[in-house]
Amino acid sequence: MVARPALNKSTRLCISLAARPSNHGTRFHNRLYDEFGLDFIYKAMTTDDIVAAIGGVRALGIRGCSVSMPWKEAVIPLVDELTPSAAAIQSVNTIVNDDGVLSAYNTDYLAIEQLITTHGLDRAQPVLLRGSGGMARAVAAAFRDAGFRGTIAARNRVAGTALAGELGWDSTESPDGLSAPIIVNVTPIGMSGGADASQQAFSDAQVGEASVVFDVVALPVETPLIRAARAAGKHVVTGGEVIALQAAGQFALYTGVTPSREQVAAAEDYASRA
Repeated sequence: MVARPALNKSTRLCISLAARPSNHGTRFHNRLYDEFGLDFIYKAMTTDDIVAAIGGVRALGIRGCSVSMPWKEAVIPLVDELTPSAAAIQSVNTIVNDDGVLSAYNTDYLAIEQLITTHGLDRAQPVLLRGSGGMARAVAAAFRDAGFRGTIAARNRVAGTALAGELGWDSTESPDGLSAPIIVNVTPIGMSGGADASQQAFSDAQVGEASVVFDVVALPVETPLIRAARAAGKHVVTGGEVIALQAAGQFALYTGVTPSREQVAAAEDYASRA
């Protein structure tokens, strides 16, 4: 590692805005700042006023801002430019501030795109995806663009139907009674700190009938769904893999430095021990 400069008036600040802040992004980014000796610092935050928060990013010269649920779509009118990764799915997870000009990206989409390839997922296998928010839009679009077809299961019937219509997929209000070779959870079910932290996004029967189980929840990485899938001997894709890839993309956008696969893996291992 290269010695990182001591905190000073020129140190560049990057933040995350999440309804349920965690230490993961803070540890991941700061670990890589240490690795490269960069004069940056990263801090996780939350807010009850997203308009004021994004105004603060612009006014205070905050270099980068990660955006999590439930603000991935709400920030769209607050930025100056939607880059293609965000414009294509109308969902933002990354904002870069260049001298007061806010540009929006979606590194979630890019991460899912990579994982579909690296895990060798078969586009001939239908997908059952639970969720309809901004992250679900990114995940579903990446699957659609890779040639997959499937069904959106969303409690919010209006949002689920609209997303399925954009994708050319089917829609339903509940995944109950359905099965698919690839099942994907893109809801907060199983996330630490929530009322549904101990719940499993898909039933044991659905896990048993699937060949691939994908849970985008990253806190914890071993969600009830992932634990059930491992116990059943299924091919799993975890939220930890998603968050590492999307965070690496954010890191590169904020700093102009692209970490190697080994450096990303080391930073993810460090972050996961929080």
